[in-house]
Amino acid sequence: MSTRLEHYKRGMALFGENKFSEAIEAYRAALVEDPDWTDGLHGLAMAQMHAGQLDEAIATGKRIVELDADDAFAHTSLSMFYQRKNMIEEAEREAAKARMISWKEELKKNPNAAPPGPAGSMDVIQ
Repeated sequence: MSTRLEHYKRGMALFGENKFSEAIEAYRAALVEDPDWTDGLHGLAMAQMHAGQLDEAIATGKRIVELDADDAFAHTSLSMFYQRKNMIEEAEREAAKARMISWKEELKKNPNAAPPGPAGSMDVIQ
């Protein structure tokens, strides 16, 4: 019997081979045991994006944010998904959230950290 970690690692390997549809299936298998496992959801969302399944990637990204609103990577990923759909306002909003979350984390370590850069700078296009 395969564990979620084995399915996840298989998904990562398939993703690395640009076999995105197969990677999606592996990530889905990893999520059967624990549908709220954010690492598995992140892998699924990226595979969906690369497979051209942007609506599905957005839905998966939104699910991650529901589970952990302070996941900067989830907001960055959503920004990328929205950019690919040419939904620039939504992409900028998610990028700003990611920057703010990252800044708040940095402030915990460095109380003098400068605030995030200007809103609307679209640095995350892939």
